[in-house]
Amino acid sequence: MRFHWEKERLQSWLKDRSLHEEPLCRSGGQPVDWAAIAASPLYADMIAEIRDEGERLLQRPEPELTQELYERFEKTGNRLAYEEKYFERRRRLTSFALLSLLDPDRQDYLQALIGTIEAMLEEPTWCLPAHMRGQQLDRNIDLFSAETGFALGEIIVLLSNRLSEQLRESILGHIDRRLFVPYLSYGPYGWETAEHNWAAVCAGSIGAAALLVEESSDRKAAILVKAVETMNHYLAGFGEDGACLEGPGYWNYGFGYFVYFADLLSQATGGNADLFASDKVKAIALFQQRCYLAGDRPANFSDALPHVSVHIGLSDYLADRFDEVEHPPLQLRARYTDDHCSRFAPALRNVLWFQSEAKRDANWQPGSWYLPDAQWFISRCVSSAGSFGFAAKGGSNAEPHNHIDVGHFILLADGDPAVAADLGSGEYTADYFGEGRYTYDCNGAHGHSLPIVSGHQQQVGEASKAALLDATTSEYVDHFALELAACYPAESGLQGFKRSFVLLKGEKPTLTVTDTFAFEAEGGGQVTEVIVTRCQPSIAEDGRIVLAGGLHLAELTYDAGRFRPAIIERLFSNHFGQEESYYRIHLIAEHSAEWSQQFALHFEFK
Repeated sequence: MRFHWEKERLQSWLKDRSLHEEPLCRSGGQPVDWAAIAASPLYADMIAEIRDEGERLLQRPEPELTQELYERFEKTGNRLAYEEKYFERRRRLTSFALLSLLDPDRQDYLQALIGTIEAMLEEPTWCLPAHMRGQQLDRNIDLFSAETGFALGEIIVLLSNRLSEQLRESILGHIDRRLFVPYLSYGPYGWETAEHNWAAVCAGSIGAAALLVEESSDRKAAILVKAVETMNHYLAGFGEDGACLEGPGYWNYGFGYFVYFADLLSQATGGNADLFASDKVKAIALFQQRCYLAGDRPANFSDALPHVSVHIGLSDYLADRFDEVEHPPLQLRARYTDDHCSRFAPALRNVLWFQSEAKRDANWQPGSWYLPDAQWFISRCVSSAGSFGFAAKGGSNAEPHNHIDVGHFILLADGDPAVAADLGSGEYTADYFGEGRYTYDCNGAHGHSLPIVSGHQQQVGEASKAALLDATTSEYVDHFALELAACYPAESGLQGFKRSFVLLKGEKPTLTVTDTFAFEAEGGGQVTEVIVTRCQPSIAEDGRIVLAGGLHLAELTYDAGRFRPAIIERLFSNHFGQEESYYRIHLIAEHSAEWSQQFALHFEFK
């Protein structure tokens, strides 16, 4: 389903309503009582986190964004030096704006907010250096310039009577010059037809800002027509199964901004323009509760983090909107400081849309799902022994935030180090998104649990993809099987490669991974099985490796005498620039002239 409303129709709907009267409501449309929220014990932990951060920031000077820091990315490829200061400034904006609403008598919060806004208006660009790359300052729009304009638009509406007219006019002028004028005059931008988070965040933020502060209904409608069309492209990036190939963190991000915009659009048009009226949108809303393996640990394929908290406001809003969507466990609520970018829109809605008295379970419910468009298989097992999760993926090696990982899998228990791990997202640098992307352990085939065949690893590209052979779920056993030969170069000698997973869901589940290789009739081939783990492995005896976790002990067993085992400890830089270690278990089989070879790896929790 594609959404489309003519400019004239949108304009007629917009003329009948004004967001200035009650632009930001509680979920369900109730007006906001900030004093009641601030005083409620049900919000105490949430509000305390905001206050603690505000008090910390009051003791610190306004971060200085220097030209030297800005230019460092072009000179060295380092993003973190500038972005650390940039996002600290956004943290001040978000914290002092929320605290000015929660504690209106605290003039120090308001003055700190005004100081931060004035500093942001002096920034030559709201874009990050990594997203400029030669673009003109007043003509480029990236994720963070769009978010900044949206945030300032909401702050004007929420705190209008407490900001000077001069400051309000200045903010409006900057939003117009940095967002509305280039959006209407200097595009199209690449993200306008993107099928990933950039489309939703950029178009959603600009559309939302227009709904909030643009006075001309004609101009507002023109912006909305463009924004809605970009949302169609964003939704086209999902299959009917609703899976977000970029992972749950980017689901929070991209789909979150889709929802924020859709909510404001619905309010502004009296429900006539309804971006939620789609089975695909409903399926996307269900993705969150299907992608978690245990606690805050998702199937973190691609550039997803190993631990992802839930945005409680977004989650509760969707649970109110769609019957099948669950209110998530409260213990998984993202803390206020979890978002290192400190985005205002989700932080605000985590307060406004939180359903403090909603019925929630203490843990995710057990279940198994196959998401056919993504070719993800996910199983969550819960017993008196604990929570256990398994996930495996097919798909292709040409996906958004792509990793070379077709046939890769994850196995974990509770909060222990993953028995079979996905490293997730590494540190974003220029080279991380450049020619050197697949040299990074996080992204390359060598950082995933995938066999090396006759010295060859999987290759990147759309042709490197899986074919589904089986995906069956039941109460006691799950089966998932893929054909993966297309992922390897012709030089590997493969004619066929079937990888099958069998998960037995007992008190403590067991997983058997069976790889069956078919080589060319002459010559055969040599296989090295690879397991990526965050547990410390030790070779107990031939055919058995112990994987020491925390609460649980796991064993990897295989046919004794068929492999020469090797354990390699590796270091990598995680998404936040911190060095972490992991282990690669290599099970090296001797070269065989047999055209067919089969190997079974058995994982068991003890």
